[in-house]
Amino acid sequence: MALRDGVTILNIEHYAPFLLNAVSNAWQRKTSSIYRDQFDLGITDWRVIAMLNIEPEITANRICEVIHLDKAAVSRSLRCLSEREFVTFETASPTDPRKRRWRLSPRGLEVHDELMRHALACEQALVGDVDPHDLETFYAVMRQMLANLAR
Repeated sequence: MALRDGVTILNIEHYAPFLLNAVSNAWQRKTSSIYRDQFDLGITDWRVIAMLNIEPEITANRICEVIHLDKAAVSRSLRCLSEREFVTFETASPTDPRKRRWRLSPRGLEVHDELMRHALACEQALVGDVDPHDLETFYAVMRQMLANLAR
């Protein structure tokens, strides 16, 4: 914090929420243009596709839980991905047909692999000049921040 004319002002260079948001916004601007232009998919779609590759047969609720997206965004993405035949599902509950277990289709797996190459290249551009030790510390701090928010 700093003072200006006797008023406390926020020092955004030392305010974690600002820096997290600034990096996230810059990341999304950079990557979303690639995903939209080359795949006609958004960031949320990529996150859902990645999660489906990590945990096949996953429910929408589990996707929301792991990647911290709201249900509406995940549902829209799954509907879009289903219409494009990137995902398939099976009903997870005989008493509730809305509960589904989702997985990538063969076409979805191909798109995942192409997107993954771009995502990893973008990540390298983001962290390429960061010392590996600092990067590991950063990952540990970010995991702790997520844990703090879950309390």
